[in-house]
Amino acid sequence: MAITWTDDLNTGIDVIDKQHRRIVDYINDLETAHAGNDKEAIGRVLDDLVDYTLSHFAFEESLQEEAGYQYCKPHKKVHELFTRRVNEYLERFRLGDDVTADIHKLLSSWLINHIKRDDADYVAAVKANMVGIIQEKEAKKDEGWFKRFFRR
Repeated sequence: MAITWTDDLNTGIDVIDKQHRRIVDYINDLETAHAGNDKEAIGRVLDDLVDYTLSHFAFEESLQEEAGYQYCKPHKKVHELFTRRVNEYLERFRLGDDVTADIHKLLSSWLINHIKRDDADYVAAVKANMVGIIQEKEAKKDEGWFKRFFRR
C-alpha cells in the first residue's frame, strides 16, 4: 500500500520535510517495482533509497548537533539500528530472497513512527537554532558594507 503524505508528517523544517517526502517517494517506487515483479528495478530503488536515507540521516544529525539537541546521540543510535536492520534485508535480497513486501512494510511503518515521535522531539531545538542563525545573518547584513569593511 502506497504512503500518502499528510500534514501531520510535516516537521515545519522545510528541508527536512522535503527529504522525508523524497524517502516516501522511494518507498512508493519500491511498491510499484514490486507490483511489476521487476527485480532489477527493486534493486535499483533499494540502493537509491538506502543511499538517500543515509545522507538524510547524516544531515539531520548535523542539524541536531549544531542545535545542541540533548538527545542527539540516542537519535543517531536509532538511525544506526534501523540502518543495520535494512542492510540485513538488503543482504537477503541480494541472496535471492523475496523480501520486498517485508522491507516495504518495515520502511513504511518505521518512517511514519520515526517522523511523528523521534523527529518531532528535535524540531524545537533545530528551529530555534535556525532562527538564531537567520537573525545573526540579518544583523550582519543590516550593519552595512562600510562598517563591515572597517571592522576587519
